[in-house]
This record gives sequence, C-alpha cells and structure tokens, in this order.
Amino acid sequence: MRLKNVKGAKEKIEASNYIIKTPEIYKGKYQTLFNNTNPIHLEIGMGKGEFIIKMAKKYPNINFIGMEMFDSVIVRATEKLENEEISNLKLIKMDATNIENVFSHEISCIYLNFSDPWPKKRHAKRRLTSEIFLNKYDNIFKGKKRIIQKTDNRHLFEYSLISFVNHNYKIDKISLDLTNDDLENVTSEYEEKFIKLGLPIYMVEVYKD
Repeated sequence: MRLKNVKGAKEKIEASNYIIKTPEIYKGKYQTLFNNTNPIHLEIGMGKGEFIIKMAKKYPNINFIGMEMFDSVIVRATEKLENEEISNLKLIKMDATNIENVFSHEISCIYLNFSDPWPKKRHAKRRLTSEIFLNKYDNIFKGKKRIIQKTDNRHLFEYSLISFVNHNYKIDKISLDLTNDDLENVTSEYEEKFIKLGLPIYMVEVYKD
C-alpha cells in the first residue's frame, strides 16, 4: 500500500488546508477546530482517503479525521481534496502509536480499514487491535466506545475478535462476506480491489459503555 518517491509529497501535504499541522494543540478541544459540537469519528490508517472523504460527504453532521503515517500515501488524499470544500473533514499525518498525544476523550467512533495484519507472532503488539492499542483507544473515546473494523485477512479478523472480547467489547454487527451481505457499506479504494478479485471482506462493529 505504501507508495515510493512521490515527488513533492511533503510540500503538497504542508500546503493542504485539510492537514492539521500541529494536532497536539487541539488535544481535548477538537470541537473548536470544527467549530461545532458534532461527534468526531477517526479513521486510523486512512490510506489514500477514499473512505474518509466519502463518509464526510455522506454524513455532514459528523466530523471526520483521517490519520495516516506515510507522506507517499496521505498526499494522494490531499490531491483528491484540492478542489473540494468539506468543512467536516481534517487529516493528520502521524503514527497511531502516538495517538494519546493528540486526542483525549473526544472520539465517538474509530474505523480500522484494512490495517496491516502484522502476520508474524512477534509483531502482534503492532496490530491496531492489540491490547496495547485498545488501551490507548480507551483514553481517546468520549462516552460509549465504538470500533468498526474491515479486513481481507482472516487471521487478523480472528485475532481481533478475541482481542475485542477480552477487552470487554460486545459485538453489534458482524459479517464474513460484507460484499454480499445486506449491510450498509462505504468502500475504500483498497477494498474495491479485493471485491473485484472476488475475495471476502470481513467486518465487525463492536462497542462498550
């Protein structure tokens, strides 16, 4: 998924009005950035931004923030947004490991779309549904905690289900073949590639009070 050598990527990112350049200063007060009290939804690992852009357009009464660590990927989202005016969307370029440095009890929902599965056992702690990350999310959620995960990787999906349950989450919705299930779904570019290949998409929506 990571792209290489995107010419002028850093400059394009810096020039984008959608990029939050110093997210630390908004910790605990992102409502002032959006200038409203609407719920804030966060996508971690937003890639090229297809999903988060679609969601922001579809749900104008929700504020959306997309997080991505690679210049060469997030620049594609800023390019898509060059001629757009979407007031309920912002982007952050950073590693999710540091998520507690920029948010504090203000996120209503987290999206984890096709995250890196980190298949080797010794890398399990890097998975975005590991206990380490679920503990971090506890500190950024506001009120009821909700996570929606989609993946093409069955092993990551199985690992995540166990991890969620062990962290006291309850399953609200689940699908072993999202493309062919009668569930509302906004797709990403990455997801559409798997759909064309006829591969199953796994989805789970979990929550805890």
